[in-house]
Amino acid sequence: MSSRAAWMIYGANGYTGRLVAAEAGRRGLNPVLAGRRAGPIEKLAAELGLPMRVFDLDDVPAATAAIADMAVVANCAGPFAATSAPMIDACLTSRAHYLDITGEIDVFLAAQRRHADAQAAGIVICPGVGFDVIPTDCMAAVLKEALPDATHLILAFDARGAMSPGTARTIARSLRLGQHGGRVRRNGVIEEVPLAHSWRRIDFAGGSATAIAIPWGDLATAWFSTGIPNIETYAVVPRAAAIASRALNWVRPLLASTPGQTLLTRLANRASGPSEEQLRTGRSRLWGEVRNAAGERRTAHLETANGYRLTADGTTMAVQYLLTNAPSGGYYTPSMLLGARCVEQLPGSTPIRVE
Repeated sequence: MSSRAAWMIYGANGYTGRLVAAEAGRRGLNPVLAGRRAGPIEKLAAELGLPMRVFDLDDVPAATAAIADMAVVANCAGPFAATSAPMIDACLTSRAHYLDITGEIDVFLAAQRRHADAQAAGIVICPGVGFDVIPTDCMAAVLKEALPDATHLILAFDARGAMSPGTARTIARSLRLGQHGGRVRRNGVIEEVPLAHSWRRIDFAGGSATAIAIPWGDLATAWFSTGIPNIETYAVVPRAAAIASRALNWVRPLLASTPGQTLLTRLANRASGPSEEQLRTGRSRLWGEVRNAAGERRTAHLETANGYRLTADGTTMAVQYLLTNAPSGGYYTPSMLLGARCVEQLPGSTPIRVE
């Protein structure tokens, strides 16, 4: 356990950052609120009665100094492809544990490459402590325990609802960079495939639904957590959106253009995230399956609260753990750090049921 008790939420003024800050305040965890723009941070700090700091991650000395007395930093400022590396650098220098709420595959891969650095610094690097990817990572780990020689893993979720501005901007950025194609893991290697290349009917608890293949973060994290070499990830979306996803394979160059990005940015800025009612009553359903070379199978079902609500609870759970425990330094997935069934500790979550 670090001798320092202070911790920070960076990007606290964003949609999800605000949820994390409010939940932390309710639990008496009293984070330092931080971001790169003074106005929104000052307003939020005044609303919640919490301390604040303002700094830009592009200013390396300022970022390092700003977290020098922190035990934990929870990065809620996306896109994480832009913010995770400089914040991890600052955490390594300041010897502060690093958490974030990313779902971006390449961010997980880059963070894992800092494993030796984190060991040397004695800090934990654990991205994805929200709906991306606590529930699916836990299901993967539990399924691996149920079938230790599994060679194939499929994970799927049904979490339809309003999107936050940050999530929308991350998607727009990935299109600009040509990263919005599909991906799967085959024989231990992540491969590019067409977006929505595969559809399948998923037997969720409470009724089946059609899901499309998506490039979810578990293509990285489930591999680190389980070592299963073949992984696919799916999400339930409205049929019109599924058809549109396939069409994106043809129009991605247009969306990456300046006019296309202008349009996507305008649409992203209109996103507002779930309403208070949706946060309170929304549910997410998850399903997973493993099989081995002999054809044996195990499936798992899980239900959780709304994904953004879970992210606020999952982040505060991870922060509390790091403030009161002393894990060895290194890269971790959520299930590796907090336990394969840690999702069951979160409000609104059912036990993971394996059959």
